[in-house]
Amino acid sequence: MGKVEQLASRYEQHICVPWPRTVAGAQRVVMVIYEKELERTLRARIEEFEQRPRAAGHGWIEFDCTSRFAEWLAADEYREAYFEDPRDLGLKLEAEFQDHVTEPLRQTLREASDQDVVALTGVSALYGFLQISQLVRGVEPDIRGRLVVFFPGTKSGNNLRLMDARDGWNYLASSISLHESGVPE
Repeated sequence: MGKVEQLASRYEQHICVPWPRTVAGAQRVVMVIYEKELERTLRARIEEFEQRPRAAGHGWIEFDCTSRFAEWLAADEYREAYFEDPRDLGLKLEAEFQDHVTEPLRQTLREASDQDVVALTGVSALYGFLQISQLVRGVEPDIRGRLVVFFPGTKSGNNLRLMDARDGWNYLASSISLHESGVPE
């Protein structure tokens, strides 16, 4: 059995048990942590993760972040100027980009039922533009079922590292990985 199948099996053990209804949004978050080198393979085999909750009677909605930055920048009238001096983009990123990702995700979560998995994929494309912890904190009140974040990185204690860079994380989220500590051996 390959690494993706092993990870999907561990995910199934977690996601297919009955879901308590009286937990906070932060406790409805599941981090699927895997080695960054597995990103393409996992994305190509995402059906492995979709089939497991469906077999247990849960719905599945995928929210892909891969093209969010490109769409946001392409829609900006000053995009050409940012290529001339990328430092000017910093303030705009801080002021607007998080909402560009958060608001459609919040809408997706509001439309999902309390029995649906909303799968957040492509988070590595947000690297350098938005911390995943900020994104999840921004949508916690809207999580009705489960928000499953596919996270290419590592875990050490309560600290997750997206693409091996530091990213803070809320301790209430559950994590699933191939390794007990979330750190590749």
